[in-house]
Amino acid sequence: MTHHSLTATMRATGEYLAARALPERLAELGKPLLVLFGADDRRWRSASADRYRVVPGATVELLPGLGHSPILEDPPRTAAPLLAFTARR
Repeated sequence: MTHHSLTATMRATGEYLAARALPERLAELGKPLLVLFGADDRRWRSASADRYRVVPGATVELLPGLGHSPILEDPPRTAAPLLAFTARR
């Protein structure tokens, strides 16, 4: 990825999210939602996971001891709630 494409993507993403928050967009879809956050994420405050509770029936889970990339930091522990969620569907 070039510097130009990275900055253009970051700018467009910021504009998209500033226009309307992602949880609000997801709430309209009427689909099951699982939100996983690393409790020790230093990029996003783990408390922001609660914003996804506006989605009817959303499941929000914090994974203790994991940061911004739980699937890379502990794949088995991150996969467990993903597999359980999909098994219920």
